[in-house]
Amino acid sequence: MGLYSSRAPLASALVLCLCMLFLGVHGESRRLYIVYLGDVKHGHPVDVVASHHDLLSNVLGSKEDSLASMLHNYKHGFSGFAAMLTEDQATQLADFPEVLSVQPSRRYTAKTTRSWDFLGLNLNHQMPSELLHSSKYGEDIIIGVIDTGIWPESRSFNDEGYGHVAARWKGECQVGQGWDRSNCSRKIIGARFYSAGIDEEILKDEYLSARDSDGHGTHTASTAAGSVVEAASFHGLAAGAARGGAPRARIAVYKSLWGPGGHGSSATVLAAIDDAIHDGVDVLSLSLAAPGENSFGALHAVQKGITVVYAAGNDGPIPQTVENTAPWVITVAASKVDRSFPTAITLGNKQQIVGQSLYHQGKNSSRSIFTSLQDGGPVLRCTADALNGTDVKGKIVLCLPLERPLVQMPLTFFSVALQNVLDAGGSGFIFAQYELDALDATADCEEGFPCVLVDINTGKLIGKYIDGTSSSPMAKIEPARTITGEEVLAPKVASFSSRGPSTDFADIIKPDIAAPGSNIIAAKKNSYAILSGTSMATPHVAGIVALLKALHPKWSPAAIKSAIVTTASVTDERGMPILAEGLPRKVADPFDYGGGHISPNRAADPGLIYDIDPRDYNYFFGCIITTSASCNSTWVPAYLLNLPSISVPDLRYPVTISRTVTNVGEVDAVYHAAIESPAGVKVEVEPSVLIFNAANKVHTFKVKLSPVWRLQGSFTFGSLTWYNGQKSVRIPIAARITVHDLFAEVA
Repeated sequence: MGLYSSRAPLASALVLCLCMLFLGVHGESRRLYIVYLGDVKHGHPVDVVASHHDLLSNVLGSKEDSLASMLHNYKHGFSGFAAMLTEDQATQLADFPEVLSVQPSRRYTAKTTRSWDFLGLNLNHQMPSELLHSSKYGEDIIIGVIDTGIWPESRSFNDEGYGHVAARWKGECQVGQGWDRSNCSRKIIGARFYSAGIDEEILKDEYLSARDSDGHGTHTASTAAGSVVEAASFHGLAAGAARGGAPRARIAVYKSLWGPGGHGSSATVLAAIDDAIHDGVDVLSLSLAAPGENSFGALHAVQKGITVVYAAGNDGPIPQTVENTAPWVITVAASKVDRSFPTAITLGNKQQIVGQSLYHQGKNSSRSIFTSLQDGGPVLRCTADALNGTDVKGKIVLCLPLERPLVQMPLTFFSVALQNVLDAGGSGFIFAQYELDALDATADCEEGFPCVLVDINTGKLIGKYIDGTSSSPMAKIEPARTITGEEVLAPKVASFSSRGPSTDFADIIKPDIAAPGSNIIAAKKNSYAILSGTSMATPHVAGIVALLKALHPKWSPAAIKSAIVTTASVTDERGMPILAEGLPRKVADPFDYGGGHISPNRAADPGLIYDIDPRDYNYFFGCIITTSASCNSTWVPAYLLNLPSISVPDLRYPVTISRTVTNVGEVDAVYHAAIESPAGVKVEVEPSVLIFNAANKVHTFKVKLSPVWRLQGSFTFGSLTWYNGQKSVRIPIAARITVHDLFAEVA
């Protein structure tokens, strides 16, 4: 049931012997430069990228060198690239007439775990973000975390300066193995565990208590509500002050997942939800995949005023893999933030290429040579059989996919391939894949053992060097660096993040929102670790919900969800459309990120909200959640719910849908409708102007969707935005035109 790290592709193997010189690069030093070319002058992004390589090849001498040097391409809203260059090379590029500027990339010092600063929730004590300040950092809001438990000694759960726990709290501190009442505090105010029905083999190496042996629950809890910890890092990488989104919120722990991978059951999770409702939590954070019955438990929580936040799943980029699709919960996709960990690899021909890793220390400085496997082995090379009988000891293994896969393959293959290299005596590991979302997997590499991820083109370039070198190929790998800021294009939807539409309810857009979930640093036992997954994105939203709950204590879960969805961003920091990584990479749509990427400060003051009486869910879903004979058996499409989105999966004839908005901003306000119609669909709004005052705080309007094209079977996307010059309240629209008879005459 646990949702952990991302996915990676099938691989084959080339074996490289490593010149293990983990020191500075010999010769002229290189650094990262931003080359700006102005407006995009080519129609397709592929052509833009090709023009970048043509330009850089004129300076570096070959396309291969250009591929190795270039880290990022800017090819949508403007044209440019980031590349590792010497000072002389940068000067040469600046002389080209099409180049507007060449500037060294500025290094930013992260002030936090980065994701919170990236979201605008800066923790400058003299001038904190408005939402943090107004919400008092989520003070006294109780976040229930249903996960693998917690490590109470972590500095992230220090309760210094906390007052007494609110009298409304009814929870308990359940004692168990490695846990007594002293492990609860004014920060961790409650702890329960649920082991009944869990396989004894899983439990034998576990703490039979709320103590976290895996680390996943500690990571998610500290992301949502961890206290401020200065000078946190992962072996010097991603250094800064670690904290949760709501650093003054309280934490209630419900250990329902057990062992590596987070094994649990519907029964344990439902028990946790049930207790959490009783105990008095304000927010529930569940970084897990839940079957239908858990969503019904969540419905009860929502009907008690508890906002429930679930992970979308890690099966992306495959469509229709999104999990936790009930309309009453917030389902969270994972994004990447503006931080990367570049790692320089210098080949024996002085060619420098750049990968990504969490490699932080080099102990072995011995020299070796590369060799290449020429066995024409099975598709799944990098297997134990493929490495058997080869001279791998003291060498790096380069794993390349033989063919371009249709989808990303499980991250477990990376782990298996890595273990095979270790067992064979290899001294390093370079893994080529189509996306670099699995970076956190390299954190588990042994101390001093370099694990580097490279993209496919870079991997092929290394392989070409190996095969084309008659003498012993050489290389050296340097420890990773931390880069944040403008040179990292963000946010992007991570390739592993599960995608819609929902197989259960196609008339509901899922996921609801995207939040940081790739390479997130947070507490893990007594240290700090970098992990990826929608598991990591979920507590980001839970922490933001806690802030909104503190600021607006009377808002319902639906109102909070509406504020988050309708204020989300669909463009990145440069104003370009947010991308969704995968095969192929594309502009993100509502089935990738719902309303968009979360913007917490805007969500604090949304202007209008789409609220829902939680009893309405029973009317639409009562026959699913109960077998009672009194159930209303008439099917009603879920798009008639007052959701902050519209999805019509079977648009054969014109459909009219009502929505109601409540003004929570300035009393006197006038909003105008702006429509972006899905392709092939005509969208009309009546009325198109909403006038609010003290006597009219709520307005209902109608949205009419009419098919224009005879288009069978594909979703297209649009939006409806209410704006008044200060506020912009946007909901996504998805529609799929279906035709009974493709050959019938059009009426």
